[in-house]
Amino acid sequence: MTKERQFWIWLAVLVIAIALIVFVSGVLLPFVAGMAIAYFLDPLADKLEDWGLSRTLSTVIITASFFVAVIALLILIFPLIQGQIIGFAQKVPSLIENFEAWLAPLKETLSERIPSEKLQELSEASKSYGTTIVKWLGSLLGGIWQGGLALFNALSLLLITPVVSFYLLRDWDKIVAKVDSWLPREYAPTIRNVIKDIDVTIAGFVRGQGTVCLFLAVFYGIGLTIVGLDFGLVVGITTGLISFIPYFGMLVGMATALAIAIAQFGDVVPIVLVLVVFGAGQLIESMFLTPKLVGDKVGLHAVWIIFALMVGGATVGFTGVLLAVPVAATIGVLVRFFLSQYLASPLYSGNGSISNDDGSS
Repeated sequence: MTKERQFWIWLAVLVIAIALIVFVSGVLLPFVAGMAIAYFLDPLADKLEDWGLSRTLSTVIITASFFVAVIALLILIFPLIQGQIIGFAQKVPSLIENFEAWLAPLKETLSERIPSEKLQELSEASKSYGTTIVKWLGSLLGGIWQGGLALFNALSLLLITPVVSFYLLRDWDKIVAKVDSWLPREYAPTIRNVIKDIDVTIAGFVRGQGTVCLFLAVFYGIGLTIVGLDFGLVVGITTGLISFIPYFGMLVGMATALAIAIAQFGDVVPIVLVLVVFGAGQLIESMFLTPKLVGDKVGLHAVWIIFALMVGGATVGFTGVLLAVPVAATIGVLVRFFLSQYLASPLYSGNGSISNDDGSS
């Protein structure tokens, strides 16, 4: 079989796989979540195996402990979060009024220095961008509902995801060995090296960044609650959980917290304390957590991550968001691999000759 034919076969397989994922995206959420959990917990299972436990027993202990901890945490904090979300929704109109009143002196100052036509243009532009962001967030939330809860309600998610994660975690090494046996023998070493780079990239982001997000959710939630910010717990937890979106997550959370603080306190000191909480969180993340847990091996640019998340959310909803970073990491590694091949080839260096159709060079 020629290399050209092999290329077209693999390309056809890739296209079919992508089409299949899009076609069944409505039922993928529990399975993708289970796969993500199994991937996240696999190093811990390997560690328990090294200590002498069987793979099955290790999987039972890890899976049971993980979901018991998650369910216990939800039972403890869900009533608080639910109450804060309801209270926040009820107070949004008054918060907007208070915030507009706080901005009134700034508007008067700007109206004195900037022509009314320019202010109108800025207002229309801000409304346009705001509408675009709201539509995207709405489509993402709609995707969460349509892609998950409309077909698999919360109960079925709780039942399916643990089962999927258990079996995948138990058989993870067997699955990897089986897939490895399917690799074309001629290119198996090269493919293994590429897959290893993909694994390092995904592990660095998913496991490392996931741990960072959990820490920030706890830190921001407790910090904003101590400051006395209304709805501080839900704002802090949400900010931490969406911090995997570079810059966007933290900025949205900080802007929301500041808007609430301005409307609630009307004093400088609490507002400064809110800024201190976010500043301390960013300092801990950038100086300690990210270098230690994520490192510099991820190789995913912030713009590429944001783009991947937006595309994933727009195409297949929340399932697309879960798949966005692994897919982006895979594409990034493949692009770097083929780029290195190109830079080492005569096509780039100009060494060697390119034959014409008649065989001359």
